[in-house]
Amino acid sequence: MKPDKRSPATIDEYIAAFPPGVQNILKKVRATIQKVAPDAEETIKYRIPTFVLNENLVYFAALQKHIGFYPTTSGIEEFKSDLAEYKFAKGSVQFPIDKPMPLSLIKKSSNSG
Repeated sequence: MKPDKRSPATIDEYIAAFPPGVQNILKKVRATIQKVAPDAEETIKYRIPTFVLNENLVYFAALQKHIGFYPTTSGIEEFKSDLAEYKFAKGSVQFPIDKPMPLSLIKKSSNSG
C-alpha cells in the first residue's frame, strides 16, 4: 500500500491517500501524538507525517503490512523491553496493520524525546 506518488503537503493529505481502514489507524496514531505533544508542529518530512517540537520528535508512516513508527533513538532504547514483540531497529519500530495499534506505547515513546 503506497500513497500517491506526489509528496503530500499536509498530514491530512497523507492520510487521505490510504484505504479507510488504514486511515483510521493513522488518525489514531496522530491523535495519540497530539495528546502527548499538543505544542508540536505537524509537518511532512521525507514524504511522511512528522511532529516537530524544537527538533524532530516523531515520524510515522503506513507501509504495506505495518505502520512504521520512528521516535527518537533514545525512545527506542528506553522502551526496548516494551518493543520485544515488534520488529524494531535503532530508530524505528514496525506495528503490524492487522493487529491492534499499541497506542499506550506510542504515547510513552512519543513523550520520551
